[in-house]
Amino acid sequence: MKKAAYGLGLLTLFIAGAVAAQGSVTQRDDQALIVTASNTAKNTLLVYNASGALLEQIPTGGEGGVSGNAGGIAQNRERLAVVNFGSDNVSVFDKDLPHASLRLEKLVPAITNPVSVAFGHDHLYILTATNIESHRISGNGVDSQADGEARLVIGDGSAAQVGVFWDQLVISEKSNAIETVNLNAQGAVSGSTKLAANIPSNVNAPFGLATRGNDAYVTIAHANEISLVRNNAVQTITGSGTQSAPCWVTLDGPFLFSANSPSQSVSRYAVYGEKIVQDAAVVATFSGDPTDITYRNDLAAVIDANGSVSHVSIFNVDGDGNFTLKAQATIHSATTNGIAIVRPDNDFNW
Repeated sequence: MKKAAYGLGLLTLFIAGAVAAQGSVTQRDDQALIVTASNTAKNTLLVYNASGALLEQIPTGGEGGVSGNAGGIAQNRERLAVVNFGSDNVSVFDKDLPHASLRLEKLVPAITNPVSVAFGHDHLYILTATNIESHRISGNGVDSQADGEARLVIGDGSAAQVGVFWDQLVISEKSNAIETVNLNAQGAVSGSTKLAANIPSNVNAPFGLATRGNDAYVTIAHANEISLVRNNAVQTITGSGTQSAPCWVTLDGPFLFSANSPSQSVSRYAVYGEKIVQDAAVVATFSGDPTDITYRNDLAAVIDANGSVSHVSIFNVDGDGNFTLKAQATIHSATTNGIAIVRPDNDFNW
C-alpha cells in the first residue's frame, strides 16, 4: 500500500486494468472505486477497488466524528465531497477521469458540524447539525461562501441526511422531522424549512432517504417504516416486515434497498408510482450493523460496524435485484462513515 500523500497536490488513484475506452458493464465494475471515510480525528478517505483491495488512504484535511447519519460522502460528475464533522468543514475533491485520479480541491467551511452532503443544480448542499446551506459550483470549483442557508425545523443536532428534488431539498431529522426547503432559480437555498404534511402520528426517528425527481423515500427507522414524500407531503407508508429499523436506503432503477441496522440485513423493495412493495425481506446479511449503503447500476456497497471493526462489503446486483457478495474488506475501526461508488467513466449522478 502506498503511503498517504498530503497537501493539495494531485492524488492519483491507480485502477488495475483501466482501459482508455469505456468497456462493458463488467469491465467498468472491475475498474470501480469504493470510497469510504475513516471518520477519525484525522479523517481519511479509504479507497478500495471492486475486489476489496485497499488502494489509497488520502487525508481529507479535516476531523471526523459524525454518527447517526447517511450521505457523509457525495459525488457528481466531477467532484467528491466528504464531511469533516469535527472541524466544521467539507473536503471537496475533483476528479480527473481520463487519468483515474482525485485531487483535493479545497476545504469548504460549514456553519457548524456537517453531517450529510449532496450535489445538484450546480451546487453543493451541506446539512449541518442545525442548518442547511448551499454553495455554488462555478468554473473555479465550489464556492467557500454559502449563497443560501436556512435553520432546520428542529435543529437539535439530530439531522440525518439531505436529498435533492427538482426545486427543493428534503431533509430528515431523527427528532421526528421530515422537512423541505425551496431552491431559487439558480439552485440556492431560499426561504425557511417547513415540515412535510401528513407525517404519520406514530413517526419515530426519520433516518435515511433517497431521492429521484420529486420523490423521496424516507425511512422512519424506529417505526419500522419507509415513506414516500412528494409535493411536500407524505403520500404512502410501507412497513419493513420481519426486518427491524430500516435506517439507510439507496435507489436506482426499479429497486430501493434498505440497510436494517438491528437486523444486520438489506431488504429489497420495488418502487413505482406511489407504491413501495417489499420484494425480498433479506437479500444480504452482515456480522455488524449496517451504517450506510450505496447502489449504482449493477454494483452495491455496504458499510457495517461490529465491535472494534468495520467491513466494506461489495456486491454484484443482477437484473432481478439479487445480491452476490463480490468482495469484503475489514477496517480496524468502528467509526467508518459514508460510502460511494466511483466509476472511471462518465456514469455519475447529476
